[in-house]
Amino acid sequence: MIKPVELVIFDCDGVLVDSERIAARVQVALGAELGWPLTEDEVVDRFIGRSSASVREQIAVRLGEQTADLWDRRFALLHREAVDAGLSPVDGLPEALAAITLPTCVASSGSHEKMRHTLGRTGLYDRFAGRIFSATEVARGKPAPDLFRYAARRMGVDPAACVVVEDSAPGVEAARAAGMRSFGYAGGLTPAERLRGPGTVLFDDMRDLPALVAAA
Repeated sequence: MIKPVELVIFDCDGVLVDSERIAARVQVALGAELGWPLTEDEVVDRFIGRSSASVREQIAVRLGEQTADLWDRRFALLHREAVDAGLSPVDGLPEALAAITLPTCVASSGSHEKMRHTLGRTGLYDRFAGRIFSATEVARGKPAPDLFRYAARRMGVDPAACVVVEDSAPGVEAARAAGMRSFGYAGGLTPAERLRGPGTVLFDDMRDLPALVAAA
């Protein structure tokens, strides 16, 4: 028997804030600068939805530890500058949040520092303060289930009663591994076919999310 939904777990980048386009643009530029030419599609496939530690590991294998450290520092600086220049909530997100009455939280591959910045710039931080969880708090990032299980445990909710809102392939894979249903937001950079899978409902307009949650 399917349990009624008791908790909605939101990813941050690309679900709450429209930052994935910024991140992909910066990663493509850094790849060209530091010796790993990447297309936007390759960045989506390799980096989007994964923890900074996972991304750094890939860069270190390809270019060495020293370049990986430089890439990390340059990314943090350029990403912050781009966010400060203009970051907004995902289209339709404020309306969706206003209509969802269930408890919510955030579980992101990003660090707490990064989320304080991006959620703060968009006026969303206070809405989730105290209910924000980062991959830096668990042993394995997405697509492992650790982060979503950790968020459910901290919120006191059975994983089977949680639904996850994600925009990346590692994110929906993590939700499935955690035994949670998911909604795959296909209005961002990740193509819908990469989000498709068992227990995942696809949608491309955040304004549709409240009705989907209510019907889950």
